[in-house]
Amino acid sequence: MGFALSVSAVVAAQTAVIPPPPAPTAPSAGNFQGSVTQGTASAQAIDLSLDDAIQRGLQANLGIILSNTQTAGARAQRLSQLQSLLPSVDFAAKETVMQTDLPAEGLRISGFPVIIGPFGFTDLRASLSWSLVDVASLRNYLAARHNFAASQLSAQDARDLVVLTVGNAYLLVLADQTELSSVQAQVATSKISLDQAVDNHQAGTAPLLDELRARVDYQSLEQQLIVAQNALEKDKLSLARTIGLPLAQSYNLTEDVPYAPFDQLDADALIKQAQANRKDLAALVEVNAAAAEQRKAATAARLPAVAANADYGDIGPTLAHSHGTVDATASLTVPVFAEFALRGLAQQAQAQLDTTQAQLSDKQAQIEADVRDALLDIAAAQKQVEVARSSSDLANEALKEAQERYANGVSDNLAVSQAQQSVAQADSQYVASLYRDNIAKLSLARALGDGLNYRKYLGGK
Repeated sequence: MGFALSVSAVVAAQTAVIPPPPAPTAPSAGNFQGSVTQGTASAQAIDLSLDDAIQRGLQANLGIILSNTQTAGARAQRLSQLQSLLPSVDFAAKETVMQTDLPAEGLRISGFPVIIGPFGFTDLRASLSWSLVDVASLRNYLAARHNFAASQLSAQDARDLVVLTVGNAYLLVLADQTELSSVQAQVATSKISLDQAVDNHQAGTAPLLDELRARVDYQSLEQQLIVAQNALEKDKLSLARTIGLPLAQSYNLTEDVPYAPFDQLDADALIKQAQANRKDLAALVEVNAAAAEQRKAATAARLPAVAANADYGDIGPTLAHSHGTVDATASLTVPVFAEFALRGLAQQAQAQLDTTQAQLSDKQAQIEADVRDALLDIAAAQKQVEVARSSSDLANEALKEAQERYANGVSDNLAVSQAQQSVAQADSQYVASLYRDNIAKLSLARALGDGLNYRKYLGGK
């Protein structure tokens, strides 16, 4: 058995500068408007509740799928960085057969065979390579671990964004349906007024102007009905896009527009809750920690690195006539002429650290702004709902009074036309105020990092 051991110290003229692992990037807002279609369309219309829509979105929405794939990539990056700290062991088995032409090698010896061989040998060998001391690799691994944690938190935050996106799309379709029903009722009412004007004109008790005015109002409402139907169908397509429903699949929403007024809320307590619960803030904390480790890794790139390499094998003409051999090498590598690369790496890491620190500070302020904005929107929307509801009741009462006066011949139908316009405007404002109120509540749930408990904010079953 042969044995050889050598130890060497190397002063490197150049060193390979390995860039730090990249920080995870969250999917853009536009990604949450798309999805991966699941299933095929059926001829039968399906019922879709808000809970069903959000559960579908949590499975098929493109934003959450991209968040999960980025988490998988960050996990792979962490494993790759970990391997640089662990020993690498390889095994090789080699069977060699050789035949040598001596004249071709420049050996022409009289009386000596021209061809040697064939002959061969067997070599079974395992080799080990291990970076015993490499501070830069250790720091990069710690950075990759923080980036992986940030990706996991971003994937959790994506769930809140899916709830907000799908909830917004669902509530918009509900608002469209309510608007469509309102316009249909207005068309029916306008048709009654038109029939009255036609009858009165034919009876000679009303001028042609009344009939023309009633017909213009009726056709105007018919146009609004067409617009409302088109808006409903387009918004239903948008909802299907966010939850992975086939676009050809027809469906019916099973819920009414929710409304549950809020009492006065403590803004300071909610801000503290948001800062404790928001996953995007926690993800930025991890990204900042990763950037700090990368900055330390850039400094550690100047430090010596100690590595060990060894192989042990069994070599001989055959396995039965073989001998074990071992070779071990320890090396010390010190970068000497890599100043520009090392400075560039350090400056790049410092710039990234400064960026993440600024983003973290901004995110903390943004969370407070999100909570305060949502509270202001909720307070304003609740007042708008009450005013719009009262206006709608008054407008309908005024329309009823105008219709009765016209039917009794007390006045012309100008008052009826004006009352119909007031009803249309009041109903539209009421629908819009309900939509704004519910979206503000969903936004508050998102701002608090509590999107999955959306029912607590919207009310309803």
